[in-house]
Amino acid sequence: MRTLRDAKIVIATHNKGKLEEFAALLKPYGVEAVSAGALGLPEPVETENTFAGNARIKALSAMTASGLIAVSDDSGLCVEALGGEPGVYTADWAGPDRDWNRAMRLVEEKLQAKGATTPDKRRAYFSCTLCVIWPDGEERIYEGRAQGTLAWPPRGQLGHGYDPMFVPDGETRTFAELSPEEKNRISHRAKALEKLVRDLF
Repeated sequence: MRTLRDAKIVIATHNKGKLEEFAALLKPYGVEAVSAGALGLPEPVETENTFAGNARIKALSAMTASGLIAVSDDSGLCVEALGGEPGVYTADWAGPDRDWNRAMRLVEEKLQAKGATTPDKRRAYFSCTLCVIWPDGEERIYEGRAQGTLAWPPRGQLGHGYDPMFVPDGETRTFAELSPEEKNRISHRAKALEKLVRDLF
């Protein structure tokens, strides 16, 4: 049976916030997580049009370069009124300098252009797809979603990306107003990791 318990793994990310979330969620299982960024690994070009496809590209690149078991995630914000955009292009909307305020403004401008001013027209979900690849080539895929609505203006200083405008179902606060512990209980990444944990621990 495959397991990650007490393993040293590489998280295929150069995003500090993402690494911190992963490390906190995996720590109870004795997992030692290092990021691709910390190892100086290159960022592969994401050429797929699905979360699973891009997660696989990242995991395969990190595993090949490091020789370690690699865990990657591809996640994004999918807005119903925008036909699922930005979706796999979530980071692209922030531009090359990763300006998330710009990205959030772009989402809001597109919603306003569609007259999406009431909560029922501002439904969205965060999607997270995890890919685990072992050096022998075996791979596993896990998916999780967090449903919610989009608020404007953005609120909160915590979190990263589009968190300041996303209010998860059952909450009045945005992801960026929740403590990391609170967010980690209900986030899309937590839900995908729950599946990974059930399978690999």
